[in-house]
Amino acid sequence: MWTAAHPSVCIVLPMSTDKDDWIPEHETTVGAKFLQKARKSPLVPFGMMGFVAVAAYGLYRLKARGSMKMSVHLIHTRLAAQTCVVGAVTLGAVYSMYKDYFPKQK
Repeated sequence: MWTAAHPSVCIVLPMSTDKDDWIPEHETTVGAKFLQKARKSPLVPFGMMGFVAVAAYGLYRLKARGSMKMSVHLIHTRLAAQTCVVGAVTLGAVYSMYKDYFPKQK
């Protein structure tokens, strides 16, 4: 609702409740944001895929863990998944530094 500065004049403008009328340019879908971030640091999606793969394998091997305690199995699975993510982020940072500090010379 908008009102004028003068108290005797009151103009009421209805606000649209339909969100499909106008979508700001900076609001994009989750997939578009993910692709944009993946272009900036290309190894992060590989780290995410590695995390999902290790977590899925850990869940698959949960019943066949033998005499290993559940907590130890979960710690090993978490450690392997974190290693994939941290390794991919580190490689992405090294790649980004290499790209920024050692430009191609023509």
